Amino acid sequence: MSLLILIVGAALSLPLTAVGLPGTWALLAGVGIWKSFDPAASVSWTAMLVGVALAFVAELVEWGLASRYTARYGGSRRAGWGALIGGIAGAIIGVPIPVIGSVIGSFVGAFLGALALEWTKHGEHDKAGRVAWGALVGRVVATGMKVGLGVVVAVVLVASAIW
Repeated sequence: MSLLILIVGAALSLPLTAVGLPGTWALLAGVGIWKSFDPAASVSWTAMLVGVALAFVAELVEWGLASRYTARYGGSRRAGWGALIGGIAGAIIGVPIPVIGSVIGSFVGAFLGALALEWTKHGEHDKAGRVAWGALVGRVVATGMKVGLGVVVAVVLVASAIW
């Protein structure tokens, strides 16, 4: 029964991660609480530590990719910060829209943040647009990577419970 609950929890956490919520962290917190109250729980502490390490990597990847893609498309460090801050602000602003608001908000926010800060630096519309496009692409890739690492965390936890 506990394995089934773990699988359902993992299945519910991944869509949360996809829409910009801390689904992987919620899964890890739930399993950690379960393991704390039931030392005989089938998930090992080693699997939990691996999961936490992977979740930290996912956060770093997410934060870094928008800036990296912004730079790849010719943006300044300032535009990278704009993409990062805009993505976070957009995710927060988009939360009231059911299901996908935070995802759309983070994509739009990354685009607008990079666009605004690059344009105020150079005043070149074409360059700022290209940089903002790079920030958007980076945000999309970062979301995919974060969900992918969330899947790995879920697999590690479920595999630990099985073996």
